[in-house]
Amino acid sequence: MSGPDYGRSFAAWRAACPGPWRAYTRHAFVEGMADGTLPRPAFLRYLVQDYLFLIHFSRAWALAVVKAGTLDEMRACAGTVHALVEGEMALHVRICAEAGIAQSELTAAEEAPENLAYTRYVLEAGYSGDFLDLLAALAPCVLGYGEIGLRLAGAAAPGTPYRDWIEAYASADYQQTCRAVGTLIDEAVADRLGEGARKLPRWDALAARFETATRLEAAFWGLGRA
Repeated sequence: MSGPDYGRSFAAWRAACPGPWRAYTRHAFVEGMADGTLPRPAFLRYLVQDYLFLIHFSRAWALAVVKAGTLDEMRACAGTVHALVEGEMALHVRICAEAGIAQSELTAAEEAPENLAYTRYVLEAGYSGDFLDLLAALAPCVLGYGEIGLRLAGAAAPGTPYRDWIEAYASADYQQTCRAVGTLIDEAVADRLGEGARKLPRWDALAARFETATRLEAAFWGLGRA
């Protein structure tokens, strides 16, 4: 199962956990968006929780600015914060508003346990680890959504009501964000671990972080259930 080119590290981490990655990117929730069979209430429940998720996810990328070692790394992380706050979150607000859910309701919603588990795992990776730990925990969300959006853009049923969501993650802007994040990861790995990175125990620890975050991503789709 090949994926888009978001860098060498992503490709290696993805290949190291094929089962969890497929469970995440081919989840029944995702396939329901593709063929249009996902019930709208399920999508809206997910979207409300994802809005809350993105608040913490943006904070995690802001923490990456602090953990970064160079000005270029800081710029890349700050750019991702901007894309999340001004792009993804705006999409959630718009879709929910069209369904009669005000932004104040999004902000006041109670976080589900799956949401708490995932967001706090990512933040803990940043608090207790270094820049690479945080990037490995952040990568499945950014790059997984890019992969899902790109695949569904070409495979979704013409009449699916989730075309706006799909097109947002398949868009040129979002795909550029994914490539930029992939480059950031590759360069951070090379700078800190060197050419033999994949032979080091540290590499296995980073791959394990990536896999854990991937499993938490798959669980997150379950928030669409009643």
